[in-house]
Amino acid sequence: MRPIIEFCASNIGHGTGPLMNKLEQNPEYDVVEYGCLNNCGECYLQPFAMVDGEIIAADSPEQLEEAIETAIKEQEAWDSLDLD
Repeated sequence: MRPIIEFCASNIGHGTGPLMNKLEQNPEYDVVEYGCLNNCGECYLQPFAMVDGEIIAADSPEQLEEAIETAIKEQEAWDSLDLD
């Protein structure tokens, strides 16, 4: 399953625009921008995105990129476990 990475247009002031554009270039990700993700507290305080519905926040867009990639790798590890 391809990860869905959601960005809030109101959070672009924290520098998430270039990161969103960069991640859109990766064919393994579905990247979506919404006018609002209804997380105003996060949106106001720091760069954030949602990865498969989970809030990922960081102090800078560069750190956010690392946190997003870590979250995706962790999810892929869980998905690869055979629980049968």
